[in-house]
Amino acid sequence: MTQERIRELTKTMLRKKLYVVLSKGGAAPEKIAEHLPGHLEYMIGLEKKGVLFATILRAASAQAAREIAAADPFVVHGLRSFELREWTVMEGSLGIKVHFSDQSLELA
Repeated sequence: MTQERIRELTKTMLRKKLYVVLSKGGAAPEKIAEHLPGHLEYMIGLEKKGVLFATILRAASAQAAREIAAADPFVVHGLRSFELREWTVMEGSLGIKVHFSDQSLELA
């Protein structure tokens, strides 16, 4: 009965695989500053493509996510390493409120 109930409760859930990148660092601030523009440009580019949200990557596979994380200039230049964890989104909700008057938004 338990397995049957679990199947019933989860049959419509999202089951979307995402990948969380846990960054590990320790490089000197001056080294970080040297590569910060490249790192920020890379992260902003991923965000604009819809690949990155915070430290969460949308990728076709763990290998693809690993390649994305490995291309970060901080990683390329040995300033940070990373750990990749798979995360399957099953349930949850997201609310967005857009204020047209000042072009701001709130996430709930």
